[in-house]
Amino acid sequence: MKIVRYLLGAMLVIQAFVVAPVFAQKMATVNVVQIFGTVDPAKVNDYTEYMAAVNMYEALTTLDSSGSIKPLLAESWDVSADTLTYTFKLKSGATFQDGSPVEAKDVVYSVNRLLALNEGPSYLFEGVLDENSVSAVGNDKVEFKLKKVYTPFLTNTPILFVVNSDVAEANKTSSDPWAQDFIANNTIGAGAFKMTNWERGATMTMERYKGYHLGWGSDAIDKVRFVVTNEEATVKALAASGELSMSSDAQAQETYESIGKMENYRIESYATASNFYLKLNHQVAPTDDVHIRKAIAYATDYNTIRAALLPGEPLAGPLPPVFAEAYLDDLELPTYDLAKAKEHVGMSKYAGSGPIDVEIMFVAGLAFEEEIALLMKANLDQIGFNTILKPEPWNRMTELAGKPETTPAINEVFFSATYPSPDSFFFTQYHSAAKGTWASMEWVLDKEIDALIDKARGTGDVAEQNKIYKEIQRRLVENQSDVYLLTQRSQQAMSNCLSGFAWVPMMSFEFNFHTMKWNCN
Repeated sequence: MKIVRYLLGAMLVIQAFVVAPVFAQKMATVNVVQIFGTVDPAKVNDYTEYMAAVNMYEALTTLDSSGSIKPLLAESWDVSADTLTYTFKLKSGATFQDGSPVEAKDVVYSVNRLLALNEGPSYLFEGVLDENSVSAVGNDKVEFKLKKVYTPFLTNTPILFVVNSDVAEANKTSSDPWAQDFIANNTIGAGAFKMTNWERGATMTMERYKGYHLGWGSDAIDKVRFVVTNEEATVKALAASGELSMSSDAQAQETYESIGKMENYRIESYATASNFYLKLNHQVAPTDDVHIRKAIAYATDYNTIRAALLPGEPLAGPLPPVFAEAYLDDLELPTYDLAKAKEHVGMSKYAGSGPIDVEIMFVAGLAFEEEIALLMKANLDQIGFNTILKPEPWNRMTELAGKPETTPAINEVFFSATYPSPDSFFFTQYHSAAKGTWASMEWVLDKEIDALIDKARGTGDVAEQNKIYKEIQRRLVENQSDVYLLTQRSQQAMSNCLSGFAWVPMMSFEFNFHTMKWNCN
């Protein structure tokens, strides 16, 4: 009966998603496990939203697989001796998807729009840029005058996505001066792909822009269709039909194993700089007590998680070791020790008060996250906790993360660099100025940590900067900011027709479909 039910379910799934012959055109079908909350490049902040932005919009720069900053809309740039002025020369011939040229005024408008809306990555430029910081020098040069020394600035430029200012201005209203409603539903960038359909919560389709300034080689992908689902049966059914081109990297191990056995599919595995944490809320009971945080860390069965539930490399602290010069390499790896966990419970202010209620929040429908939560519950309940599982859809998790009192005590969260600098891990997750997002569910709110992060951002001496980064790591680990589960080793099921995928150390920048090819001959 199970087999019959599965086959019937698979047939229904295939009927629901197959809208054209599988290989009738060079179309890639990609499954993602989170909804696209927005396609506005001034508001993006998670992996699916960045996946859309990277394909639909361009920035002044991009980066390669080593993390080096490379020209994109800018062909070159100069930096003043005091590092306060950056001048970018725009390349000739780049156009928006309506065919109009990308000009300096569009960059100025886009940065000012980002700062005015104060969403997405705008927090990175707080105290660094204001509405008077960016100016056009003719049509082809843009000058940034920073308000203070900010060493990560150049590494931030790949996320300063440029919108067509003329189209935005034509669609603004008195109540919506930055055309938020229009840009929420339409793409007005210079990217390789243009959104053509979006069924919120279900699918999104984008088609290539033939006039893209980097051009198109042979076997270029014509269309990309994203299917939003975290149902393992749906992903397997898409593969069984031959329609799946690329799976997400958040499927259950059994799904990868099943698809890997199918004809015309392979499983790609690669190292990343994405950490997976149990983010511990420092502002609510019981994780406001450092001994409780340490108890949770000791009660975590790291080896079982990495071996059976989610592949990854051991992680000693908040920074992945890929940032070698900044990495504090004398940190000890965390260990699983229930006896020590129980000792720390006994040293906490909650000792002797009966079972200690603690919530674990995770993404509903993600099998491996549920399995990790169940494993944590089994261990924590042995040492004096009453562990409450709290599965939530991702958009609800991000909503709850907005306030310390609504953020659960324990939260299963991936975090990847949003720009290729150690600062991305420290500022975005632990600085008080970045509080209130899914990335900062720890609510550390520590003035000494803030001061160290600010000091690192304000020095141009790389050796001194790395020394500060190491001190930040030491303090966060001593205070058990999180449970450091692993640095992810990603897996994705891919069709053998798809090639050219290469990991990049910046959130979702590897999902640039212009760099990939489709060939089923």
